[in-house]
Amino acid sequence: MMDSSQVSASSGILYIVATPIGNLADLSARAVEVLGSVDLIAAEDTRHSGKLMQYCTLHTPMQALHEHNERELAPRLVEDMLAGRSIALISDAGTPLISDPGFNLLRLARQAGLEIVPVPGPSALICALSVSGLPTDRFVFEGFLPAKQSARRSRLERLCGETRSLVFFESSHRIVDCLRDCEAVFGAQRQAVVARELTKRFETIHSDTLAKLVHWVSDDPNQQKGEIVLLVHGRAETESHQVTSEAERILLMLLEELPIKKAAKLAARITGVNKRALYERALRFKET
Repeated sequence: MMDSSQVSASSGILYIVATPIGNLADLSARAVEVLGSVDLIAAEDTRHSGKLMQYCTLHTPMQALHEHNERELAPRLVEDMLAGRSIALISDAGTPLISDPGFNLLRLARQAGLEIVPVPGPSALICALSVSGLPTDRFVFEGFLPAKQSARRSRLERLCGETRSLVFFESSHRIVDCLRDCEAVFGAQRQAVVARELTKRFETIHSDTLAKLVHWVSDDPNQQKGEIVLLVHGRAETESHQVTSEAERILLMLLEELPIKKAAKLAARITGVNKRALYERALRFKET
């Protein structure tokens, strides 16, 4: 653990700077000022961020900080800040640490007692949510879902009972499979939104049922490119008494090992479906 007693009035500052998610004009004047004044910019990909530096005509030295070198590099950067150098942390796009590297550096800087200053700005998460048309007063951000289908389905099943809007990041080559899994778990008629290439030339924001989104994205290869945010409407209260095919599948699996009452109770906890409705369905299963 870093020793906070090393912090002095001359110690540097760690700035967490949000950068554009597409349109470079979205970079704030304050962000430009900070990026131009620090001693070093810790960037997820210096080649990618180099284009931003050229746009702003900035020449601040950059150091790559990514998932493969962060644990090794972070202690050294903290020592640099304790010695008086200020550092700006940026990711390839949007707000750092939101499904991006930087956690270890920030944690060590906080343990060392260094000053940490946020420079807010673009975020694909908030940008997509604000135009989705889904409820925004309460939402859940799940980041990237697992790449393997079994793990992805398992994660989605744990969200079956969630009434808040669900927000995911998804890669372009997995978006079709992800939508199909969402349809299987949440139901074909659940409303969802695919927000793609936000603030960029080919920005697309499309809202429909999961069933229709599966066909729309599958039939158009252009919708399987770029950066994607997937938003899914939370479970409506009226859905709680509807036993979906996924809830039935889970209930049947549990009935193989548990008594009816326990199986229904656990299935309700997993899926969010009403326990009484599941109990009655389980009784019918046992009768047949």
